[in-house]
Amino acid sequence: MTSFVQNVAFDCADAYALAQFWSKVTGRPVSDEDRPGDPEALVSLSSGVDLVFCQVPEGKSVKNRVHVCLRPDEGPRDAEVERLLGIGATLVSDKRNPDGTGWAVLADPEGNEFCVLRSLAEVAEGPEN
Repeated sequence: MTSFVQNVAFDCADAYALAQFWSKVTGRPVSDEDRPGDPEALVSLSSGVDLVFCQVPEGKSVKNRVHVCLRPDEGPRDAEVERLLGIGATLVSDKRNPDGTGWAVLADPEGNEFCVLRSLAEVAEGPEN
């Protein structure tokens, strides 16, 4: 017997607002059933995994123990980092290397960290990481 990942859940103060941000990140819509003020909101990814945003009373206080890693569908990693910064992400840690390897650690508007990796085209062109 095995299991599959149904969803990745994010604790947050404003479920709908955070779902709106992640909708822009992924290019996938917030569920038609979700409205501002709802305690939960959903973004379904094309991979079949859902991102679920759940309102909680406490704020984020420490580094995530689990996070998502994003890989641009098209275009370079650095352009995707700039796009995400433009829609409300913040740069937490820059792990990009001069040879083009590495990644950038960003945070969403509520402080949840995520990584941006190189695109598959960039990986194919140069060093592995």
